[in-house]
Amino acid sequence: MKAYLEILVKYLANQRLRFAGLTVLMLCSIGLQVVNPQIIRYFIDSAATGKPLGALTLAAGAFIGIALLQQLTGVSATYVGEYVAWVATNALREDLAAHCLYLDMTFHTERSPGELIERIEGDMTDFSNFFSQLVIRVIGNILLMTGIILTLFLVDWRLGIAFLVFAILTTLVLNSVRNIAVPAQKAHRDAYTELFGFLEERLVGTEDIRSCGAVDFVLAGLYRLQTRILRTWSKASLMQLGVRAAAGLLLTAGFGLAFISGYHLYHAGAITLGTAYLIVHYTGLLARPIRELTQQVESLQNIGATVERMSELLRLDSKITDGPGVAIPAGRPLALTFADVSFAYSADKPILQGLTFTVEPGKILGLLGRTGSGKTTLARLIFRLYDAVEGTITLDETDIKDATLHELRHRVAYVTQDVQLFQASVRDNITFFDASVPDERIMEVIEALELSDWFQGLPKGLDTRLETGGRSLSAGEAQLLAFTRVFLRNPGFVVLDEASSRLDPATEQLIERAIDRLLEHRSAIIIAHRLGTLGRADDVMILEDGQAVEYGNRQELLADTHSRFYTLHQTGLEEMLA
Repeated sequence: MKAYLEILVKYLANQRLRFAGLTVLMLCSIGLQVVNPQIIRYFIDSAATGKPLGALTLAAGAFIGIALLQQLTGVSATYVGEYVAWVATNALREDLAAHCLYLDMTFHTERSPGELIERIEGDMTDFSNFFSQLVIRVIGNILLMTGIILTLFLVDWRLGIAFLVFAILTTLVLNSVRNIAVPAQKAHRDAYTELFGFLEERLVGTEDIRSCGAVDFVLAGLYRLQTRILRTWSKASLMQLGVRAAAGLLLTAGFGLAFISGYHLYHAGAITLGTAYLIVHYTGLLARPIRELTQQVESLQNIGATVERMSELLRLDSKITDGPGVAIPAGRPLALTFADVSFAYSADKPILQGLTFTVEPGKILGLLGRTGSGKTTLARLIFRLYDAVEGTITLDETDIKDATLHELRHRVAYVTQDVQLFQASVRDNITFFDASVPDERIMEVIEALELSDWFQGLPKGLDTRLETGGRSLSAGEAQLLAFTRVFLRNPGFVVLDEASSRLDPATEQLIERAIDRLLEHRSAIIIAHRLGTLGRADDVMILEDGQAVEYGNRQELLADTHSRFYTLHQTGLEEMLA
């Protein structure tokens, strides 16, 4: 309950007025439910004693009016409760998503996107019921039970004591079985999470799966996961059945208590016939909150598993911590220095070893190496997607660990081969959904990159909607869009993973001009895949097994017949780096 209360207090704090209104509506609804049976008692006793028809008509009218008012307040309370719940749930979902996004890349490489979708979206949907139902049903029904018992005390103190004991016993039993299904329900949710991860990975690789004839293997894996879901669901359902059975026995005992006590008190002359009816009616009214509380216990069991899973996720800390905020100069080319930098994804397999080099302000470093030599890892270290195990990385003599992540990633830009595009307009894809960037500024960048012809080819200009994964653009057009993103940020350092192998001929010339404009008045590292791009480089570094086996001025290396770079030129860069 402590975890539940902490979540409620945090995410309902800025909805105090709505929550106060919800409380008023809930109390009114409960009060009307308790009062209306008193009118029926008056009606029965008045009819039994032969009171005038007018009194009976007035009582019937009052009963109908209060019943309608009770329904109105009940519906209003449910509406406000659901609104409060979704506002709170969306805030929680946003916090959880932000927490995952700020976790280091090790976390994301160990978990599939499908798993994270299930953890953030699937679990949070359960929380919407938690925020609304806990308030409306659990607290409301507890208050209703309290009101009924107090009313029974006013009718006869013996009835009050009997039903108080019954209510306490029911609460204790329900509380004792509350956590029975939590482990089983958590296992059930975990099984669903694994299924989502499995489906996401297989759907992404559907072409390879079909071409390799692995469809039957995938279906076998799906069957295995579905079987696990069935087993965990069966166990969780069995546990919940025990909770329902306990509640059913308690309700049967409650009705038995009502009939027996009402019968004896009426024959003893201690109560009227209307009061005897009132006892049975209140027992039935008491049965409803007990029954709903039982259902909510099941929901709380599900939410208990969700809270546990969410707490596990929130307890994870990023290995990449934000720096104290030392400023990195803006508006000019930046110098980059690697000083004896080493890195490994796992302790037994080093990727970079004692790497030392410097990119002077306004200079371009061409980076070469076979697949697995550490080129991409080097770029990731600059952005602090990972931190170096040893050594330091500085931008204009500022250790990148001393700058905030936000500032670092605005001073340095990375254009990859696989440009990530979103199912949104070209405008949103360029600005990363920053509505404060005016269209005029976007058009200035497009003109500066000499991309006006490309822009004119878009059917709806900036409002052109891209499909999921950017399938409405070619690879080259996607890179052109990525260049506009970089220009809008105006970084002092650019890392360009040249995508020559993915360019279509129609846009290759545009790409070349855009690269020239992109690198103008900026420092850069170009991860090169062809000789043409290296013509822009001032220096060249060749990586092999995480070490710089050759590093120096491009022209000097090209003039040295014993250098590896010279050999690459003579033999063919693409062949040597394959």
